[in-house]
Amino acid sequence: MTALELLDYPFMQRALIAAVVTGLAAPMVGIFLVQRRLSLMGDGLGHVAVTGIAIGLLTGTSPTWTAVVTAVLGALLIELIRERGRAGGDVALALLFYGGLAGGVLLTGIGGQSAANLQSYLFGSITTISVADVVWTMVLAAFVVVVCLGLSPQLFAVSQDPEFARVAGLRVRLYNVLVAVVAAATVTVAMRTVGLLLVSALMIVPVAASQQLARSFRATLVGAVLVGLVSAVGGLWVSAVASYSARVAPGPTIVLLSLAFFALAWPVGAWSRHRQRLAAPFPDDPYAVEDTDEHDVAGHHDHAHGPACGHQAVPHGDHVDYVHDGHRHAVHGEHYDEH
Repeated sequence: MTALELLDYPFMQRALIAAVVTGLAAPMVGIFLVQRRLSLMGDGLGHVAVTGIAIGLLTGTSPTWTAVVTAVLGALLIELIRERGRAGGDVALALLFYGGLAGGVLLTGIGGQSAANLQSYLFGSITTISVADVVWTMVLAAFVVVVCLGLSPQLFAVSQDPEFARVAGLRVRLYNVLVAVVAAATVTVAMRTVGLLLVSALMIVPVAASQQLARSFRATLVGAVLVGLVSAVGGLWVSAVASYSARVAPGPTIVLLSLAFFALAWPVGAWSRHRQRLAAPFPDDPYAVEDTDEHDVAGHHDHAHGPACGHQAVPHGDHVDYVHDGHRHAVHGEHYDEH
């Protein structure tokens, strides 16, 4: 069955909309969490949202909204522990990890329901998403996108250098809380797509993949969103097609596809950075003494470097070095000096 034929089914149309908005929103929040070195915050909030799901099942209310409220409260608690308590961000996340998951399982048992009822929320169930869930997912995703794009300069400044942002007059605490709240909203957006246990991967892995190739915040954000969108839509399509011969869950497929993008981008980025280091001009050192005896003499060099030789030239003091076979060297008389 082709992709176009799959789109004839209403459940696939709903799943595609959910995949697009999730792939768009999750990396936008993830880039600020990576800047703040809180990459596991999505996992912590996902575990807290398990308690919210259990509260919804126990009270007979909408699990989506109880998960939103619980995740937001958990995000505020993380910021409170991080700022006011003696525990660092990693300890605060660990407390939420264990407490949220344990509370969810406990409340599910109290409500007389099996823990299996949580499975669709833990690992995602995008093909069974309802129209109401799609609507609320779109609303939450729109909130996330508007905040992340509208306040990106402020959020970047606070995430990159809080002290500088405070001196510049930004309300650092307010923006930190806002990032935490937006992250909580993103967790609930993605819980039916990739699941609460895998939501952090869709927030962080596209950013990590984009960082391998991008050289600016704007380029990293655009690349992360593209990777997130392609991973979400591609993972949904692969799982839908493959499910006719084997049961392939969409959530793990989406995550594995984003990891594949990272695996492809990492060696390319490493090679690019290596080439950039080789071609970079030498830093100016005011204390350096100009003395050719400090250079390693490479001996006779058969290749004659020059403007038309095809190798990159790098200015170095009063002469020019050439990048050749992973080395930088310069001609001095009848021999070359290795730098």
